Amino acid sequence: MLDFYWVSGDDEFYSGGSCYPNPGRLLSIGSQVDVYYPASKRARISAPFAFEGSFFEQVARSSIEVLPDECLFEILRRLQGGKERSSCACVSKKWLMSISSIRRTEMPSKLENEVVSSGDVEMIDSDEDQELKSDGYLTRCVEGKKATDTRLAAIAVGTSSRGGLGKLLIRGSNTIRGVTDLGLSTIARGCPSLKALSLWNVPSVGDEGLYEIAKGCPLLEKLDLCQCPSITNRGLIAIAENCPNLTALSVESCSKIGNEGLQAVGRFCPKLQSVSLRECPLVGDHGVSSLLSSTSSVLSKVKLQALNITDFSIAVIGHYGKAITNLTLTGLQNVSEKGFWVMGNAQGLQKLVSLTITSCRGTTDASLEAMGKGCTNLKQMCLRKCCFVSDNGLVAFAKVAASLESLQLEECNRVTQAGIAGALSNCSTKLKSLTIVKCMGIKDITSGVSMPSPCRSLRSLSIRDCPGFGSVSLAMVGSLCPQLQHVDLSGLYGITDAGFLPVLESCEEELVSVNLSGCLNLTDEVVVALAKFHGGTLESLNLDGCRKITDASLAAIADDCLLLSDLDLSKCAISDSGISALSCAKQINLQVLSLSGCSEVTNKSLSCLKKLGETLVGLNLQHCNSISSKTVELLVESLWRCDILT
Repeated sequence: MLDFYWVSGDDEFYSGGSCYPNPGRLLSIGSQVDVYYPASKRARISAPFAFEGSFFEQVARSSIEVLPDECLFEILRRLQGGKERSSCACVSKKWLMSISSIRRTEMPSKLENEVVSSGDVEMIDSDEDQELKSDGYLTRCVEGKKATDTRLAAIAVGTSSRGGLGKLLIRGSNTIRGVTDLGLSTIARGCPSLKALSLWNVPSVGDEGLYEIAKGCPLLEKLDLCQCPSITNRGLIAIAENCPNLTALSVESCSKIGNEGLQAVGRFCPKLQSVSLRECPLVGDHGVSSLLSSTSSVLSKVKLQALNITDFSIAVIGHYGKAITNLTLTGLQNVSEKGFWVMGNAQGLQKLVSLTITSCRGTTDASLEAMGKGCTNLKQMCLRKCCFVSDNGLVAFAKVAASLESLQLEECNRVTQAGIAGALSNCSTKLKSLTIVKCMGIKDITSGVSMPSPCRSLRSLSIRDCPGFGSVSLAMVGSLCPQLQHVDLSGLYGITDAGFLPVLESCEEELVSVNLSGCLNLTDEVVVALAKFHGGTLESLNLDGCRKITDASLAAIADDCLLLSDLDLSKCAISDSGISALSCAKQINLQVLSLSGCSEVTNKSLSCLKKLGETLVGLNLQHCNSISSKTVELLVESLWRCDILT
């Protein structure tokens, strides 16, 4: 008779007791991993024991445990189905690893059982055929100390009869018993339906593990490798040669993957639609250009960041990127103005819809205009830290980018107030969204800026953290955008009521969302006007840090803002009187209310907060020092549907 083992915690197997304690239950071996075991029976003891007092100790091993690995393999590979394999995997770690090492091709495709019925012998099939047809809809994720070979083995065994593993994510690795090629091999053998594999920070996994995945998981469609220093071109070539359905590839900070691996992907993966390459020192022009030219008919999303590529690769994108719709280029220090200019003039990016360029010195006024001309269907343009783009380039781009709907500028410090006005004027037909973030070149200018025609298509305006953007600039931009519905002016501490009131007055459409967080100099006058002119449509209002906002604003909001669902009053100068006025509103339907840092709101607001809480799903009371813990407890007890932050 054999010893039984039971599983506890992550990977530890303990002797003593039956592995079948309860009928028909699922035993967890790791995160989201379920291994089936059948009904319990009383443990039977057949080995000799030494007794000492009231304790006894088993001194002999069961005969089946001394079987050679070859014999155990032959026994286990003939198990009838997934439930039986899961049950046997619970016996011991040795059995688990033995079962997980069995390839599907090494299992009998059809197990024959003799069933006596009316004197005849019938042949019945096991559920093995059903398992081989599994769709692979299960997802498993192992992280940190839970990422071990034993856990992967349990996943491989436990998911085989439950629809099959379709997506596996390994984040980090156990520092003592981390994931190695052995663990990945168990997945390869037991999960042929795997379609997506993500490996992050697994230094012990190398080419052998990836080779096993390539051989055992031919349906693989998505591969994500990040910080895998042991994986080289050899592993990526194996994936390319054996996984023709690969549609998405992401390689980040893999120091040994270079041009040869990318060439193989381009040659053997005709369905590749998305590629992301970041901080891989061995990747150069030869690999990127080969990959792009080989997959030019289907490749639609490309992201290149911090690579040692030159103008040649960028020119290849412009020539062969006929199917590219989304393109992101970041930190390409060896690409000059010529490369971007050629990319635009090559006329190959006709389907490009979204273009993001960050920290690329080759992005200048001339190259920006060329990209505007060549990308005729470009709708979204984002420029970050492009220090050589000035007003001239921005205005020229706006003139030729006829399909542009969204423009975002971040840390483009040569762009001034005149450039913004010119861009708005020249994008007057289709531009719907303008975002300006941390552009230090924008400063209030009282003269020298002509007032061009308004941009009547703009619906969303976001100007954030631009210290030089004051009331004069805001009034000018407001007059150019009469159809605004969404306004975000967070971090503009220089604007005053005199700058924001013209924006409210010039709006022909009624505002839906307004973010004024960090606008220190705005007063109740702005909120009263906002409630008066736009209270019928306003749904979201953020006044975080507006320290001059008082109870008068809450009274106006209570009277006029009928649809307001999200209100942030953090660090405002409101008190219990304002909360009382807000709670007395007849039609207000707040769902999220933030009072963080409102020190003048006290325990007296308990009943008013309870009344507001009838509709609230979120309430922030952090740093409300005048509200006691007892009051918070009463609120938590009363507002059981509402998430309360304290």
